[in-house]
Amino acid sequence: MVDQPAIEVRGLSVSYGSAPVLVDVELTVPVGAGVCITGENGIGKSTLLRCVAGLQRPDAGEIEIFGGRPGATPEFWRAVVTTVEPPTWYPGLTAREHAELVCRAHGLDPAAAGIDEALDRFGIASHADAIPPSLSSGQKQRLTLALALLRPSRLMILDEPEQRLDPEARTAVAALLAAYREDGGTILMASHDDAFAAAAGTLVTGMADLVAP
Repeated sequence: MVDQPAIEVRGLSVSYGSAPVLVDVELTVPVGAGVCITGENGIGKSTLLRCVAGLQRPDAGEIEIFGGRPGATPEFWRAVVTTVEPPTWYPGLTAREHAELVCRAHGLDPAAAGIDEALDRFGIASHADAIPPSLSSGQKQRLTLALALLRPSRLMILDEPEQRLDPEARTAVAALLAAYREDGGTILMASHDDAFAAAAGTLVTGMADLVAP
């Protein structure tokens, strides 16, 4: 029996008005694998990720995530974490309190989840008591990734996670993503940094390589 892939995309097509963005895209990502989609802005990388994450309905084609429809069930969102959409920051909650909220939402004990260690890994422990809107764009990106890795998941869908990170932070984040894969997690992401993608243990592929022959 063939193992069920984490992601199966068949004949995916999306247009904005009369302009086609994705045409007959095919993609299979096995469980525990990592794929990074590269290419210039405007060629549909984010649109593909949004469709896979269940945040956008395609015009045609089929998508299965662990054998089910994307975004269709609570089980999907327990298994999948995505940074495709900008995060929602709750007014008045600090960075640490956002982390505590994520833990509680996913059945983790905040006291035992290693929140301070997670923030420290991303270099924002000193901002744990700040509210996220007061952080710089790079610090917000670090917090977003820290929260994504803090909660349990089986699949991460990340849109340019290296954005607004300095070289040291890129190296650290790539190592954390590689460790996530080594623990059995699956990654689908878009990136402009091939070195970052390779360090994260993902296979780099261009959008043109995903079009059905």
